[in-house]
Amino acid sequence: MAKDRYIPGLLVTILLLKLVYYVEARAKVPAVIVFGDSSVDAGNNNVISTVLKSNFRPYGRDFEGGRPTGRFSNGRIPPDFISEAFGLKPAIPAYLDPLYNISDFATGVCFASAGTGYDNTTSNVLNVIPFWKELENYKEYQNRMRAYVGKKKANVIFHQALYLMSLGTNDFLENYYTFPGRRSQFTVIQYQDFLVGLAENFIRDLYALGGRKISLTGLPPMGCLPLERATNFMDQYDCVEDYNKVALEFNGKLNSLVIKLNKDLPGMKIFFANVYEIFNQIIRKPFSFGFEVAGRACCSTGTFEMSYLCNEHNPFTCTDATKYVFWDAFHPTEKTNKIISDHLLPQLLATFA
Repeated sequence: MAKDRYIPGLLVTILLLKLVYYVEARAKVPAVIVFGDSSVDAGNNNVISTVLKSNFRPYGRDFEGGRPTGRFSNGRIPPDFISEAFGLKPAIPAYLDPLYNISDFATGVCFASAGTGYDNTTSNVLNVIPFWKELENYKEYQNRMRAYVGKKKANVIFHQALYLMSLGTNDFLENYYTFPGRRSQFTVIQYQDFLVGLAENFIRDLYALGGRKISLTGLPPMGCLPLERATNFMDQYDCVEDYNKVALEFNGKLNSLVIKLNKDLPGMKIFFANVYEIFNQIIRKPFSFGFEVAGRACCSTGTFEMSYLCNEHNPFTCTDATKYVFWDAFHPTEKTNKIISDHLLPQLLATFA
């Protein structure tokens, strides 16, 4: 009996410790700021002239209110889960979304654009926002924030914010392996080095603007995306292992960059978010994670459709996305996004909170 009396007290203590932890996390990370491609785009492509959009159903059908926001998933994406874990908002708004203003962006904002890459020629393929322009939009945001909360407070937010960077897949699959331009200039190894140089320039620019906490996401097993498998006739529609090999090589170079910049830039703290292994495990052993289908996506036939080809008029779209690793031919479901985010969060919180 005496032992039982301690159980409620212990639970209260645990809850209080968790509350303190999240309050401290929020104090140390006042905002989450996002750069990248469709893996993290919250809807910036909605307002630009491009065919690469997802602001229509069935996209967003499992998002709050069942509304399509421009996220390339049936629900939330990794920055949303990360923001919530740091005690901030559960969904980060897109900077170009006219529904939001600077007060909404004070604790989190997304500058990402689906279809973009480190390489400017990648963004030209589908006429999306180039990576350099995302940084220009961030500079504009800084000016707006200084006007909104004052220069001193704004600079503290910029300094303590967590910056998420997630891109690179499009540089290879949408650009290098699709069009001859970059292949005529670079071997794949040289192209990796070229992209790493661009990533370094971006991070140094962000550092000069006050950024000190960055999570740099590596490439997923991109040869296992349903779109790549659907065209891999010679290997019975299995993963394209050559693409996976490139992803691993590139991730190794990004990780080396992180180590270098953590040494070179005083006060900088960069975390390399290696999503490859957990994503690969999900794809190879889907049943272990509660999935039933990994080789094709939920939307439409699940082989090549995304954006406008994935629409509410297609009769083949699955009814339960939680059974699928992928939502469309290129992007994971909300469930997959959450599993990957949950895998990274202990390290992110330990590093930045």
